[in-house]
Amino acid sequence: MGRAFILPPERTGDISSTLQNLKGATVLGINPPVYDFSWFDLWSKPVGLLCLLQALRHAGNDVHLVDCLYEGRTKPLDFGRWRVERLPVEKPGPYKNIPRRYYRFGQSNAAFLSRLASCPKPDVVFVTSAMTYWYPGVFEAVQTAKEAFPGVPVVLGGTYARLCPQHAAESGANFIQTEVFSCFSSSAWGASPALDLYSRPSYGILVTSRGCPMRCEYCAAHRLWPGFQQRPLEDVFADLAAQTSLPTVTDMAFYDDALLLNKERHFYPLCRHLREHYPELRLHTPNGLHVAQLDDQCCQTLFRTGFRTIRLSLEGTDDFTGRVSSNKVAAPDYRNAVTSLLRSGYGPEGIETYILVGLPGQDAGHIRASIEMVKDLGARPKLAEFSPIPGTALFQESLKRTPGIADEPLLHNNTIYAQYVAKTLTPQDLQDLKDLAKKTG
Repeated sequence: MGRAFILPPERTGDISSTLQNLKGATVLGINPPVYDFSWFDLWSKPVGLLCLLQALRHAGNDVHLVDCLYEGRTKPLDFGRWRVERLPVEKPGPYKNIPRRYYRFGQSNAAFLSRLASCPKPDVVFVTSAMTYWYPGVFEAVQTAKEAFPGVPVVLGGTYARLCPQHAAESGANFIQTEVFSCFSSSAWGASPALDLYSRPSYGILVTSRGCPMRCEYCAAHRLWPGFQQRPLEDVFADLAAQTSLPTVTDMAFYDDALLLNKERHFYPLCRHLREHYPELRLHTPNGLHVAQLDDQCCQTLFRTGFRTIRLSLEGTDDFTGRVSSNKVAAPDYRNAVTSLLRSGYGPEGIETYILVGLPGQDAGHIRASIEMVKDLGARPKLAEFSPIPGTALFQESLKRTPGIADEPLLHNNTIYAQYVAKTLTPQDLQDLKDLAKKTG
């Protein structure tokens, strides 16, 4: 302790140039608890924070991590995932009339305080954020860090901070990072996330590209990562070697939004490397694959390489859903993709297909038709409930129906937005669609 960390006088912006000269400092990263109706470990790790910590470590700083979700794990699930502690808590005002229980997910506040007390006093604390409507946990983490380390600057970054900077400024953080840490872009590309900061991690996280060439009207990828850039394969290979050197890592989740783009020069060489060097590693695609890229060769490559969890991005087959989804999927493409996956060795339980539900202007009958088509082809539908995300075209459309979402991110929550905020679907309508999706035979 003892390094001066001087923040700019303004409270929001970019401190990349400040970090560029930071050396010999003690740095603490925090992944906050989550307050929500439900939370699942869909191979969830704070990849941006982990890459930043690795870059700062490479620059000569001493880095530490407290991940409230990982450190609150209780029961192992499939493929290296975990259940985490959950505590029923009082619902905030906007949720008072929602007939569901509300929880705090992650290690207890007492355990969180104990972990902070075990850390060396930092020169700066970085708190990350994910969903906009998870900000109660972010506010808690910021305040707890400030109480544990009086006078130490706290920097808040991540998705919520970038999408809702004015709201995030109410967290009490000393600075809101609203840009990608540009001064670390090259080193963060070359370095793997600091996965070794976890005790006995069971799965790794791999990013082989940033951004997405699509411009879906419900997605903020183009705002968070302008443009599309694939990572040099030698950096991906080094990343794999670093993460799999940890003996407890048995699974790897790909965080790409467009993993299969330019597959001849990017994805296929990566698969050859995986088969040669990591034949036992189990691989997963939680973000969804572009269906149009899934020809016979690609599906056979996925199966031979060890991709165990396949998620497909269908969204819907009607004209409206297709339009807001960049027309990235046509029904014949989806049929061909599922046929090829089944022919390559996958069973129905391994092919889950995302179908969007609750879009403003969407017809429930079209959702049912998409669900039936997926089931008829031998795959499994997985409903993805719409959340209005600031900075997207459908957020602007949603504002016309629900102006309160401009000032209260809790109302962005996909669990409650369509049913109780926009009322584009009744709770019974949504339950009927869920029952249809789950029904077998």
